[in-house]
Amino acid sequence: MSAVTLYTTRFCPYCVRARFLLDDKQVEYTDIRVDGKPELRREMMEKSGRHTVPQIWIGDYHVGGYDDLAALERAGRLDKLLAQVSAGTGKHR
Repeated sequence: MSAVTLYTTRFCPYCVRARFLLDDKQVEYTDIRVDGKPELRREMMEKSGRHTVPQIWIGDYHVGGYDDLAALERAGRLDKLLAQVSAGTGKHR
């Protein structure tokens, strides 16, 4: 499993945007599709406390949804966070 994990659905526009942003940065990620899989949606909700998709983790840090991911990018913090997990720390600082 990669250091970046997304819970998504196939046609959710925010899920598509999150995948595009990570693809553009050439980031490997695990995409867990919850379409028609109530057990995976339940798992996502238990881990995040949220019911909407996408839900995104970088290492052990729960980013939140696409808007949160995009905010990290705009603030110049996303690359640093991604570098930390690729360096093996997996911890949010």
